[in-house]
Amino acid sequence: MAAGGRDSPPLGRGGQPVRPLVAVIGGSTCTSEEAEWAGVVGRLLAEQEAVLLCGGLGGVMEAGSDRADANPFIDVPLATGMGEMRNALIVRAAQAVIAIGGGWGTLSEIALAQRIGTPIVGLHDAFPSVVDMPRVTTPEQAVRWALEQAREGQV
Repeated sequence: MAAGGRDSPPLGRGGQPVRPLVAVIGGSTCTSEEAEWAGVVGRLLAEQEAVLLCGGLGGVMEAGSDRADANPFIDVPLATGMGEMRNALIVRAAQAVIAIGGGWGTLSEIALAQRIGTPIVGLHDAFPSVVDMPRVTTPEQAVRWALEQAREGQV
């Protein structure tokens, strides 16, 4: 379909497609299963030409205060030097969030996302008895949900 058509992504000011911004959050250490889910989520988001936001170190994220600390899969490292304060930046910038596994930092991101109204879904997150949020069981469901939310929120 032609640019700007019903099935096309929305266009930005310069006429370029606006890509959905999806954050993937989770523990800096994770199980092999969580790492596999995160890898599939990342691949599926890339296939859909979404921009993936994350903390950038290890585990599910794979940000530090030095660009050189970012994992090798990061295209644009933003070394904030803010430690956990980056959590607020990630969930504020994202149009949707996918939580996989996680610890205290992930829980803080979930709470911040819920507080500011950023849509968030759990994919085998570590907090089903603590946090009420939508949950899915496969990476494909998580990506589909996140992209629907991101696209609904685009102006």
